[in-house]
Amino acid sequence: MIRKRLYIALSLVLLAGLPRTPTAHAQSAPAQSAPALLDAGMYDVVHAVSAERIMADIERLAAFGTRNTFSDTVSTTRGIGAARRWIRSEFESIGDACGGCLEVLEQRTRIEQGSSSRAVRDVDVVNVLAIQRGTVWPDRYVIMSADIDSRASNSTDDSTDAPGANDNASGMAGVIEAARVLSGMHFPASIVYVGLSGEEQGLWGGAYMAQVAREQGWDIVGVLNNDMIGNIEGVDGVIDNRTFRIFSEPTPVTESDRDRARRRFEGGEVDGHSRQLARYVERVTRLYMPDMEPTMIYRLDRFGRGGHHRPFNDAGFPAIRIMEMHENYNRQHQDIRMENGIAYGDVVSGVNADFAARLTAVNAVALASLAAAPPESDEVRIGGAVQPSTTLEWDAVDAPGLAGYIIHWRDTTAPQWENMRLVPPGTTQYTLDGLVIDNYLFGVSAVGVDGNQSVVVFPSGRLRR
Repeated sequence: MIRKRLYIALSLVLLAGLPRTPTAHAQSAPAQSAPALLDAGMYDVVHAVSAERIMADIERLAAFGTRNTFSDTVSTTRGIGAARRWIRSEFESIGDACGGCLEVLEQRTRIEQGSSSRAVRDVDVVNVLAIQRGTVWPDRYVIMSADIDSRASNSTDDSTDAPGANDNASGMAGVIEAARVLSGMHFPASIVYVGLSGEEQGLWGGAYMAQVAREQGWDIVGVLNNDMIGNIEGVDGVIDNRTFRIFSEPTPVTESDRDRARRRFEGGEVDGHSRQLARYVERVTRLYMPDMEPTMIYRLDRFGRGGHHRPFNDAGFPAIRIMEMHENYNRQHQDIRMENGIAYGDVVSGVNADFAARLTAVNAVALASLAAAPPESDEVRIGGAVQPSTTLEWDAVDAPGLAGYIIHWRDTTAPQWENMRLVPPGTTQYTLDGLVIDNYLFGVSAVGVDGNQSVVVFPSGRLRR
């Protein structure tokens, strides 16, 4: 903990000025002001999140009785149809308040009976999206997602009450609140706020959205999936309103055999783009919300379980899951009942509004930082075998307000980037004298004059000669 916070402090000191004179391998560049130490506007984002609004939205979603994927779609007061229409109306109201800054739309797909064990009959799966277009890169997307649906003990029971207050009205309320907070701001890249359906039956909504994104060639910076962000009382007896988990897969499941073979000799077993996204969220949380304690979990999801970030991973996109640290299984996937003195069921009283607001703020700050940052380099290359130095080369980034690039390195067993060096914007190759390539892992990010950084890119090729 102390080491991580010390790293942040030292990192900011390093960012205060340009590095020493580059070696002969570095391209010269005109003088440029160093980036800000941090983006002070992010503190305003944190403080703008309202626990009261989030709790009101959780109560409203829970009041639909059940949001099971197979539940009523005609009623105006009960079932998933009423819930998703209400979510759409909230997005539309937010869009009206910001002068039409949100494009609100639905994605609809039909799941046929028998296509999976939980497809007990034909059903329409509907995602509700609100897109806040970027001013520079409108087709570059940062996504915050959560699930619309809920479930009782039986995942296909469409009639039993399943308020789903924490799982996952808390996440959906967080998405809506993030839209309220960020919609009044302008960002170079686009932000997508989305409620996904069919999670409890087979991640159906996420799979369809990922399919659409891949077919249409979306440039997705990252997906922050929120699933259960409001519980602080664990079934293990721990009460914790500060710690949360960030789940991420180590390397892309879509990588080639050549990528896997290269990694045997060059490393990178925990440096895929989803893991870099997790590191990003951990870093900005510690920077702007030091009272929170993010914990990176080196696993796709909880043991043997799944969430709506996985379909995006399956399609090759960077995606992570953000959620509470201590789960209460008595409140998950349970019919509401009292049994042997234990209260079962996912009801509103089990949600802590302040904690849900803090995790919503974590998302909002990460979304804002990613959407404000310059794009990452398309590729980073590395060289330095049997030499007393390491050289990195990267593709140039064309972005207004680019302050330069940051070279990152860390011990091979360190979870987070420990060291950094800022180089000018015209530089696309740099040699780190005295750093033996065998002993460290390296990466490169782009940074704007406002201090917002891109996600770190791990080297994927050898240095060009």
